[in-house]
Amino acid sequence: MQPFPLDEPALDEARRLNRKLAWAPRFRIRNRLAPVLIQSLLHLAQVGGDRKLARAGIALEQRMAVTEGLRVPVRILRPDGPVRGVVLDIHGGGWVIGNAQMDDDLNTGLMNACGVAVVSVDYRLVPGTPLADVMDDCLAAARWLLGDGLPEYAGLPVIVVGESAGAHLAAATLLRLKAWPALLRRVQGALLYYGVYDLTGTASVRQAGADTLVLDGPGMLQGLAMLTPGLDEAQRRAAPLSPLYGDLAGLPPALLFVGEKDPLRDDTVEMARRWSAAGEAEAWRVPEAPHGFIHFPTAMARAVLAHAQAWVGARLDQSRKDAA
Repeated sequence: MQPFPLDEPALDEARRLNRKLAWAPRFRIRNRLAPVLIQSLLHLAQVGGDRKLARAGIALEQRMAVTEGLRVPVRILRPDGPVRGVVLDIHGGGWVIGNAQMDDDLNTGLMNACGVAVVSVDYRLVPGTPLADVMDDCLAAARWLLGDGLPEYAGLPVIVVGESAGAHLAAATLLRLKAWPALLRRVQGALLYYGVYDLTGTASVRQAGADTLVLDGPGMLQGLAMLTPGLDEAQRRAAPLSPLYGDLAGLPPALLFVGEKDPLRDDTVEMARRWSAAGEAEAWRVPEAPHGFIHFPTAMARAVLAHAQAWVGARLDQSRKDAA
């Protein structure tokens, strides 16, 4: 897995940020109260976000994606101009916090760079909802979109994007879409940032030390086990619950990123190896990067996001050529 090219000033900036992050509390969930508190703070921080989109000329629509009676809220962002494709965005947050709105800034950047509309999934959260039902929400939203739930975008290529827990849900959704080959063929790419692909913990999770950044590395095994109460390790390792062990043949081309400072590093390293063996995957290991690095205002994040946007644009171009 190749290192992402960064110049020395960008690396120095990342190292300075890491020294600050080393003093910050690590993200950890050990009870039901913490997610409720964090989610409340997230909602407060998002006040006024919809007005910000309107001022930028971005049309916002809240819809229900309905598939076989399952109703899943989705947040749709539409650009002011032609639409070349559609992004299905699945947010992160450790399965226990977050919402579709939290990715507005990233999705706006992708929209402006690539001319796409974005459909973000507001899936239910653990622990109030079992993880299997959360996965069902994402599958239902994907089937709705790919089945022309938005007829104005019928036939346009779709790119699936997921970050962290969202990358896990994105990969699991793609595996499950193999049961609907016609829908899966519409997906032209998967953009996955530092995902969790083995719910029993890869080597980098099991060996994580107290110096891991942003995530609580030493406590991750306990946190992963809490996601699936009542299941033993063999059951948690089975796909699609752990997408790493699924049959990746027939999945669309993927672009994967992970930071060298991320305790989930080996999840992406191993997923990239398996995806490449089964199909097409481009994977980058980002030097000095912690988990969640695309959200930090750094040259590193800007470079990675620019590369991802260029890749999405290339996938949309290739789809148009294939259809011609």
